[in-house]
Amino acid sequence: METDALLALLRRESERFLAAASMARVAAADPGASAAAFCTPLPEAGLGTMPALEALVAAAAPGLVTSLGPRFFHLVVGGVTEAARGADWLTGLWDQVAASTLTSPAAVFAEERAVAWLRALFGLPPGAGVLTTGGHGANLIGLLAARQWWGERHGVDVAEDGITGLPPMPVFSSGLVHASAVKALAQLGLGRKAVQRLQQGPTGALDAAALRAALAGLGGAPAVLIGNAGDVNSGAFDDLERLADLAQEFGAWLHVDGAFGLFARCSPRTAPLARGVERAQSIASDCHKWLNVPYDCGVGFVADKRLLVRANKLVADYLPRDAGPGQVTPGQGAPAQGGAVLSNLSSESSRRARGFTVWTALLALGRDGVRALVERSLDRANELAAAVDAHRDLERLAPVALNVVCFRAFPSGARRRDLDALNERVSREVLRDGRVFIGSTRYGGRVALRAAFVNHATEPDDVRLAIAAVTEAIEACGGSAPDHSQRRTL
Repeated sequence: METDALLALLRRESERFLAAASMARVAAADPGASAAAFCTPLPEAGLGTMPALEALVAAAAPGLVTSLGPRFFHLVVGGVTEAARGADWLTGLWDQVAASTLTSPAAVFAEERAVAWLRALFGLPPGAGVLTTGGHGANLIGLLAARQWWGERHGVDVAEDGITGLPPMPVFSSGLVHASAVKALAQLGLGRKAVQRLQQGPTGALDAAALRAALAGLGGAPAVLIGNAGDVNSGAFDDLERLADLAQEFGAWLHVDGAFGLFARCSPRTAPLARGVERAQSIASDCHKWLNVPYDCGVGFVADKRLLVRANKLVADYLPRDAGPGQVTPGQGAPAQGGAVLSNLSSESSRRARGFTVWTALLALGRDGVRALVERSLDRANELAAAVDAHRDLERLAPVALNVVCFRAFPSGARRRDLDALNERVSREVLRDGRVFIGSTRYGGRVALRAAFVNHATEPDDVRLAIAAVTEAIEACGGSAPDHSQRRTL
């Protein structure tokens, strides 16, 4: 039977790919070959199931990045636990639509419980929550709710009447604000320029005095604050407690972008970093980062469910309507069942059943397992930081606040004005080599290398290999031992 052949192919490719993940080259082997294999004319006659799948395997193989492996340190990309992988396979098999209990009772109940578990894990108060495509999707719904609240403060239901005629929505953040939140502001019609970055110094730290003055200058008009829990370049946090105090004092909305930093709440070693996040009106985070579930999966929390429903409601005679907690008013021909209409909480209407995977991952790990996963990553980050500090060719540029190590090559005899170009070359050489994946960024006005640790499978040997790969890249770029007297002391 064709199903037997399909299952045999899936088993063969799964075993091959997973067995190689911890040892394979991380970077794609030959992107050009993959592009050529995919860019073929559409055939007049189809190949059939198995030939098409074999063609997919052959075309994808040279263009795959082993981002689920233990040595992918660029961006902030988690691995995948076995429980999460199995649940994701079943999710694809079941092909449920997580819109309402009309389309899939199981998908809705799994997501509601998964979100409740996440809320408890992070120590957040009751409120609404929904799974999203990722941190950006979560930022989008959080800021969507903020926009709805802001409009109502001006006497306008912006979901119904739009923002035309309203003044610009004041948005304040530190220099740590992520591009995802800025993109969300653009998508909401508020503009990328809406956010005012109030920062001290080149690394983006919040200027709380300037923020207080800006809020006071609004004369009581509503404003939105974006707090940042985990800077992508350094892992640094805004003072969320201070932001919450200011939001309360001036009647502002506080949204916190905690894409990976919210997981600091899971370990007593780092929980103080995120103190105050529980007072935010909306919070964004990712599950495909530190929870190690497959892409894509984020989670958004909003204190006032009413705002989410007003902004996202999908109204048609044939669709169910959310009638309140635990109840669904059926549309034409729809059975009455418990559970929320999740499409009324989300910017998505047709929704993958991500709740199955998150629920299973949390059930398999428990609180202790999530804490251990987070602390394992903290240990790897500290190991890399110590290796950088001891290395004669490297300079660390920021304290390790959480799980990100920001550093650069600094060979002896190198002129400071040449270091940016050198580190760009070193980054390209590391990626060309392909054994580890470490990219470049800009921190404090300087080109730097950064490594983020969120993968459950990363071992100390992987950290040592990262140092070796960077060392060899420096040598390939003509580097030598640095003059330690030129280094900045952290």
